[in-house]
Amino acid sequence: MLERLNEALNHLEAGLDREVDVAEAARIAAVSEYHFRRLFSALAGMPLPVYVRRRRMTLAAAEVLAGDRTLLDVAVRYGYGSGEAFARAFRSVHGIGPGEARRTGALLTAQPRMSFRVVVEGSTTMRYRILEKEAFRIVGRKARVPLVHDGVNAAAAAHLETLDDRAIVRMKELGDREPEGILSAAVYLTGGREEGDGADYWIGVATGPETAVGELDALDVPAGTWAVFDNDGPYPTALQELWRDVFTQWFPSNPYTSRPGPELLLTQPVELGEETHSQLWIPIERSRGNAGG
Repeated sequence: MLERLNEALNHLEAGLDREVDVAEAARIAAVSEYHFRRLFSALAGMPLPVYVRRRRMTLAAAEVLAGDRTLLDVAVRYGYGSGEAFARAFRSVHGIGPGEARRTGALLTAQPRMSFRVVVEGSTTMRYRILEKEAFRIVGRKARVPLVHDGVNAAAAAHLETLDDRAIVRMKELGDREPEGILSAAVYLTGGREEGDGADYWIGVATGPETAVGELDALDVPAGTWAVFDNDGPYPTALQELWRDVFTQWFPSNPYTSRPGPELLLTQPVELGEETHSQLWIPIERSRGNAGG
């Protein structure tokens, strides 16, 4: 898989002076575009759009400093329709505008070209199972929250605090199937998953697809395959590390890719840093390269 990912990166690199074709890069990697974006983010430590922008501005900076082209020519060469849009992108990476960089020869920021190599020793033991699940419904309460990659998500924690006893009792009455108990579900609204991007965050229970919800919200989940990971460790660090390991270790070693759908989490609420048991549900499908395996 890493070889195909590096071929996909080569394709992206060759297209930095035009609109990047992420769908074609995903085809080269033999995964869905959805999974390609998520896998890249986990392996690279940054969302794909951030890497592309940094690489593009690294190449653009070299041309800005060389002085052989006008700033507008450089902007057009790298796909920007105006000098203002190019200047904003340039400033977001380098901290100064292209005109100032050309005049002063200021210190700029370079994003090295990336490639992936196998450096994981495989010392982490991951407990998981694969199961097929019929369509079901998550019934509970929903809130729009920003993504937070490290530490506690304050908006998600605040949403949990808004649940009243009546809603919790009603959810427990309706929950009648696995995953058992009150769970959280995240539905990501973009493929980039940058810090601060929005997600629909649910607190609810799993129940039948035709269950009447009354005053609660409902999220219908279609039938499909799930990978279920069990985890023990300090909250929330262990969970964030589990999510990283799933995408950087488990997926590259198994014939599956992620598919669109909510990620489900069952965990016992504890104080920050305390040990807890958690269960992470990821919607998956057989990877195209292993469809007949």
